[in-house]
Amino acid sequence: MGFRRKAIAGAVAIGLLGTVPAAAGTDPFRTAVHGLVDAGFPGAVAYQRTGTGHRAFAEGVADLATGRAALPGDRFRVASNTKAFVAAIVFQLAESGRLSLQDSVRRWLPGVVGGPGYDASKITVERLLNHTSGVHDPRDPEFFAPYLDEHRRGYVYTPDEVIRRSLVDPPATGPEYSNTGYLLLGKIIERVTHHTAESEIRHRLIGPLGLTRTTFPRYDPFIHGRHLHGYDMKNEDMTVFSPSYDWTAGAVISTVDDLAKFQRALLGGKLVGADSLARMKQVVLEEGPIGYGLGLERLTAPCPGGRQVVAWGGTGAGPGYYSMAFTTDDGSRQAVLGLSKYDLRADVTKVGKVAPAPPAPAMLAALCG
Repeated sequence: MGFRRKAIAGAVAIGLLGTVPAAAGTDPFRTAVHGLVDAGFPGAVAYQRTGTGHRAFAEGVADLATGRAALPGDRFRVASNTKAFVAAIVFQLAESGRLSLQDSVRRWLPGVVGGPGYDASKITVERLLNHTSGVHDPRDPEFFAPYLDEHRRGYVYTPDEVIRRSLVDPPATGPEYSNTGYLLLGKIIERVTHHTAESEIRHRLIGPLGLTRTTFPRYDPFIHGRHLHGYDMKNEDMTVFSPSYDWTAGAVISTVDDLAKFQRALLGGKLVGADSLARMKQVVLEEGPIGYGLGLERLTAPCPGGRQVVAWGGTGAGPGYYSMAFTTDDGSRQAVLGLSKYDLRADVTKVGKVAPAPPAPAMLAALCG
């Protein structure tokens, strides 16, 4: 989730100030990923595609306690990369005429959004998707206390409770990255389809695409099967953590191969039509090199020789995990990276580093070529 979203954009921006690792006879992407492990990430899993050729590899360890080596197929929490899954379903429902992007929250969720300054009749599905709804995330510093201070990692927040706590304060006055907006989208999906958001993601995306190592839990705090353990900056194991607070904003668990397969299908026009995909790429909110569209993020960054790469995909960060998944605008290159350290307390308190190093140089090594 990452309530301090600018921590992600800022880390990417800092990373882009570095250089793309390159040396004769070396593998720039693998060298850069190995460098992230040397910088303090316990483990890293990575995927790279160039044209029709692709590979996946891992560096470091999956579990600091046992020393088990990380493997390319290890699962991890993708955090906000979940938003592209949710947005794809919303656009599918719009294409089939079951909802409109101009529908108001009041139409689908009467009585759910209210409070000082909020007008649910003016908050549309589109504005939830592109972070311009004014609905922000909970600003109560005690929101994460059950997890971080009381060590109740399985503590459950219902979407309704997160939304309620978000609406205590007046709405944002301009574009503001909002996880809560995507919780509202999850509830709209359920109201429109009369199915759970989890079942819609399974039946529309996970099953048809053959994402056999991808799951979307609502309450289960465990990652099942082989996976990376996630850590904070003090190397406290954060792997067991309720996804309930993040739900349709960030609860998906996946692998680099599965996430790459989903992204290829989405950006390749297999999940939504060309008009929908173009709309998903309409950027409204920009923070440094990251621009936020409707479930997709645009990465704009320099490459060696004065070239510039524009890529589409997403970033994700939450307790113990940090991920990036992007495909160049022409579709020729793709990279996915899952890392096993992210400090939620530093994110929430704005004190200290959220991660050992920015992963952007590694992504550029893969995307620039």
